[in-house]
This record gives sequence, structure tokens and C-alpha cells, in this order.
Amino acid sequence: MKKIFNSKEELAYYFGDLLLKASQEKPELYIALSGGSTPKAIFEVLAKDYAKSIDWTKIRFFWGDERCVAPDDTESNFGMTREYLFDHVKTRGVNIFRVKGELEPKKALEDYIEQVDDNVPKANGLPQFDIMLLGMGDDGHTASIFPHQIKLWNSSATCELAQHPVSGQNRVTLTGSVINNSQRIFFLVTGSSKAEKVDKIINQKGNYTQYPAALVDTNKTVWLLDNDAARELSNK
Repeated sequence: MKKIFNSKEELAYYFGDLLLKASQEKPELYIALSGGSTPKAIFEVLAKDYAKSIDWTKIRFFWGDERCVAPDDTESNFGMTREYLFDHVKTRGVNIFRVKGELEPKKALEDYIEQVDDNVPKANGLPQFDIMLLGMGDDGHTASIFPHQIKLWNSSATCELAQHPVSGQNRVTLTGSVINNSQRIFFLVTGSSKAEKVDKIINQKGNYTQYPAALVDTNKTVWLLDNDAARELSNK
């Protein structure tokens, strides 16, 4: 399923309304966030127009992936979320479960596996998030599972340690079994640089299964796209 918006802001308001409704329906809401420019735009709208309408104390925040950097590093997904969302809404520190990227990578991995396994409700023998937010890179990666390490998708572990294909930077990422066990999955994809992969994956063209983003459960997934990201889709 896909929804196409005229701008990041329009997409952000759609997601804000969705999150408001979801938070009203459950006593606790477990969400895995993603990094990138699109979530940043969403967080800005949430902080500005949903700070009071959403009961932020009901939401348990996790991340689908994180770079192995300190929380105040400019590349930290947590740091970006704190700056654009947490600092502006009444959430609780005990409900924020971040990857401790300042630790040695294997320690950060072990710690986050423990946090997820101990704090996220289980279904089908696995942690189950209510909402999983995913981005997609120009190369078709999602979370921090890149095409050159696509085997990590099928890992039996909750999380794995991944490496960026160019920089070699270590990252902690949820694996495919946990991502696909989520109740609802949303791809947040904007920009013309993503258009080719969006078309290949949604329309299952050619060798699309080489892209980790293509392995996400299509029955649970909604693609939230702007016009630029959707411009090559032949069946809008």
C-alpha cells in the first residue's frame, strides 16, 4: 500500500494524525523510530502541532538502527530525535530506549538486544513493535542492513552489528524477523534520488530482491512518499 503526498509537511501531518489515533487506542504504544531528513521533518511537525494533543508519556521509544556514535554526535539518530522532538514534548526519560553508541560496538549491540528483549512485548516468540518506521537509502538499504550484508536480514538475533559499505562505520540494527513482526510498518521516503528504487521495489521489477527494503512484509507495510520519490511509479 502506498500514499503519495505533495510535501514532507503534508506527509508529517498524516503521520501525526495516525500517531495521535494510535496513542488513544492503546494504554502503551511501542514505536521504533528511524533517522534521516524525513523523520526530522515529521518530528518538527509533531513538536509544533501535536505536543499537547498526544499523550507522550504512553509512548515507548526505540530505534530501528543507530550509528555507533555518542548521543551528542551530529550523526546520532537519538540526538536528532532529542533535538527536534523530545526537547519539545512531555515524554519521560524512562520510556526512551536508545542504542548506547558511545560504547564499544559489541557492547552497544549486547546492551540494545537486552533493552529490546526485556521491554518490548512479545508475539510469535519475538519482540513486537506497534509501529515500525523505516527509511530507505538510495542503494535500497533499510534500517542499517545494506545490500552487501543482506544476509543479516535473516539473522535469528534481535539485532546485529552492521557496517556502512563505504565508511565502514559500525551500526546497530534490528533484524528482518523483528522488523517484519511489527504490527504496522511505515516506509518514510522522500526525494527524487529514491524514485528508481521505489519503483523497482513496489512494482517488483527485475532483481529487486537484492535490496533489503524489498524484504519488508508487504502485507503490513504502507509507503509514505512525496511526489519526487513516487515520480517513476507507473501505477500511481
